[in-house]
Amino acid sequence: MKTKYIWLLAGIISFTACSSDDDAALSVQPLPELTRGSANFSTYVSLGNSLTAGYSDGALFNIAQENSMPRILASQFALTGGGEFTQPLTNDNVGGLLAGGSPLPGFGPRLVFDGAGPVPITNLNPGATITTDIVLNNPTGPFNNMGVPGAKSYHLLAPNYGDLSGLFASPPTANPYFVRMASSSSTSVLADAMAQAPTFFSLWIGNNDVLGYAVSGGDGTNPITDQATFDFAYNTLISTLTTGGTKGVVANIPNVASTPHFTTVPYNPLSPLDPNFGPQIPTLNMVFGALNPIFSAVDPDRVIIFSETEASAVVIKDESLADISGIITQQLNNSPTFPAFLAQFGLPPSAAPTVAAYLGNAYGQSRQATPEDLFVLPSSKVIGTINTSSVAALMQQGFSQALAAQFSVEGVTLPLEDKWVLIPSEQAEISAATASFNATIQAAANNADLAFVDANNILNQLAQSGLQSGDYILTSDLVTGGAFSLDGVHLTSRGYAAMANEFLKSIDAKYNSNFEASGHLVDIANFNTNYSAGLQ
Repeated sequence: MKTKYIWLLAGIISFTACSSDDDAALSVQPLPELTRGSANFSTYVSLGNSLTAGYSDGALFNIAQENSMPRILASQFALTGGGEFTQPLTNDNVGGLLAGGSPLPGFGPRLVFDGAGPVPITNLNPGATITTDIVLNNPTGPFNNMGVPGAKSYHLLAPNYGDLSGLFASPPTANPYFVRMASSSSTSVLADAMAQAPTFFSLWIGNNDVLGYAVSGGDGTNPITDQATFDFAYNTLISTLTTGGTKGVVANIPNVASTPHFTTVPYNPLSPLDPNFGPQIPTLNMVFGALNPIFSAVDPDRVIIFSETEASAVVIKDESLADISGIITQQLNNSPTFPAFLAQFGLPPSAAPTVAAYLGNAYGQSRQATPEDLFVLPSSKVIGTINTSSVAALMQQGFSQALAAQFSVEGVTLPLEDKWVLIPSEQAEISAATASFNATIQAAANNADLAFVDANNILNQLAQSGLQSGDYILTSDLVTGGAFSLDGVHLTSRGYAAMANEFLKSIDAKYNSNFEASGHLVDIANFNTNYSAGLQ
């Protein structure tokens, strides 16, 4: 009897489930057929920089290019009349560039995760070999993906930007990535794009016009593009690309300071539990105890104290501060206790003027960092290390090697240089330039009646609350967030796929295509967030 009722119950459940499935099937409305609207994707050309080239993990490499944002767009365009999409693919998945068989300085291999942080692939895979050579094995165009890593807005207009000899000019007038893909040494990126008579284009340019300044810590070696130059370059690009009424989509500039390149390294990484730092804290506080009265008299915010119970902030050079080098030197020389202070370190009284001058020069614009300061990602490899150049200079002034090393600890006894940190005033410069450039981009898009992607808003959303795409929520956390690659600036393949979907949505809104409504956004689950060190 029990068996009988069990089978009866199973039959009822089965019938109910079938009925529910049938009801659900009847309630699902069929998706509309895909249409391109008023857009013509037969010849699609993408212009831009590293964000459109497929750059990821600090390098350009083959599989990341295959998953570039424009390549993903082209795969969807192909479903409704889009033509072939060619790219200047690199030769391997190692990344990096050679020139005549020799490594090209500044263009090393891609990054991988070693369990603690980003490292070059060669750290985990010594056999990984760079094979892409800008002299010996360049591909043949034309190329639909005209994204050139490192390019600023005006570079897309520049003739000779692909001239190999220009790489060795001072300053360089060419770009090695464009050397690989240029149709001739005298051409420009825009000229090669227009030679293909595009029927549809995408333009995402301007990021490097502020990014170069940001990643150099605002130290002046890579200034922000001036507004007049940007306006001329961008408006020239738009007026040329829209010749004959060609349609397209443009994106504005993200807030680069919100990327993990600037938000990963904390301002206070110095832990008292660190065996290399904690035991030194009493001595350090004694050293800065000689300077803190001077700091207090001038500006109490400059006082430097390391905690024995909590994480401490690093010491930085803040060029926006008044330089009090002379005051420090004079006060120390006038102090009757300064020679006795030096004696604790084995220095004779005769060394007082030299040491006073050194301390004045070293700490004339110093302070401890605050939560408002942003540190570039590579600073994580520098903080707490010994600056060998500082050691050598101090030894020339009579310091012993051991004492010179004590006074040369980056971010502790040696203030971090400007290139490692964005102070609030530098962040304000970046923010103002980004807003002004984006106003130019928005106006140009409106005037030419182009589709517009608010990449700035999208990446801010990533940083603040995460971006939902399909079943995933991407965030701006390094390594674990899924959106940003290991260099902290460029996207992962999954991040580029999510951005491609945002481009498709904007194209739908402007040109009455229906990629989203017809179910033809891409599934970002099909795209990687990282690549192993074994892939080469």
